[in-house]
Parts: sequence; structure tokens; C-alpha cells
Amino acid sequence: MDHRTAEVQRTTKETDIVLALDLDGTGTTSVDAGVPFFDHMLDAFGRHGLFDLEVKAVGDVDVDAHHTVEDVGIVLGQAIARALGDKRGIVRYGSQFVVMDEALVLAACDISGRGQLHYDVVLSIEMVGTFDTTLAKEFLIALAANAGITLHVVGYKGENSHHILEAVFKAVGRVLCEACALNPRIEGVLPSTKGSL
Repeated sequence: MDHRTAEVQRTTKETDIVLALDLDGTGTTSVDAGVPFFDHMLDAFGRHGLFDLEVKAVGDVDVDAHHTVEDVGIVLGQAIARALGDKRGIVRYGSQFVVMDEALVLAACDISGRGQLHYDVVLSIEMVGTFDTTLAKEFLIALAANAGITLHVVGYKGENSHHILEAVFKAVGRVLCEACALNPRIEGVLPSTKGSL
């Protein structure tokens, strides 16, 4: 089987991002987005999604990390969409609960072609290290919109914001691994009653 891969580069006045993705990888990552906690989360996403992921981003983090985090979400979403190709034979749907100590998070998705995020995660603090915790949602909005996936993320329990966000990124990685997987029972078949995704 040929690996489903994509490389995307995006340069704006605010960010310069190069990203390589292999959907059929083993979870090997190399991430440098210039935002340490976000790098940690992208590493967790790739490792738990079993995606080979390389990210190099230079952004205006002296202003704040918003542009960098959002733009990495855009580029990662575009890479997922490209790597999926015509989507024939994919599982399409997935759901994953992930536990991180006291935190419990559900991620569920549909590779529908209709990019949207539904996010219900409560965090007790606004900053984890130098990372603005509200940017996790901005990243996921950008990822879902550009990948063309419907993504639900629900936090059921949790007190420590680091644990909750780590569970979020791991759950999203795992659910995308599940939904992007190829089902040999429908090889070459588009999993849609209307014949389009």
C-alpha cells in the first residue's frame, strides 16, 4: 500500500509554515512551531494518531501565538485533506475517549466534507505556561474547516488544564487515525449514500 502523504507550505505576513504528514505512519514527529506547549500538544497528536508529522513554523509570537497556532491548524487540515485523496475505502467515522489522569475527553468525527467544530471543553485557567488555552479551540476550528471534517470534542471531567488539553489533542489524534483508516471490506468504495464526500 502506498502511504497517503502530503506536504504543505503556507507563507503570510504573519507566519511561514512547512508541514509534512503521513497518515499511514508510526507516530514519528518533529515539531517546532516556536510555542513550547503547543509543540508538546502536536507531538501528542501525531504520536497517538500514528501520524508521521513534521512541522516547522515561524510566526509573530512576539505579538502572541494566535496566528501561529491557527495557521498550523489551517495547514494541518489542508494536509489531511490532500493525504486522504478521494477518500475511497476510508472508515469515515470515529469516536475515542481519552483519559489523562483526572481528565476525560471524548472526540468524535465524520470525514464528511463539511468542515465544522463543536467544542465543549471547560478549562479553569487561561494560560498553561506561555500558551493561551483558548487557542486550542482556534486550532481545532482551523483544522476541521480545512480538513473538511465534522469534529466534536467534549470534556467530561477534569481539573488540571494541562491534563485536559493533552487529553483533547490525544483524543483528536486517535479519532482521526480511526476515521482515516482504510477498511479492506470497502476497498475503492466511497462511504457515502449520496456518492460524494
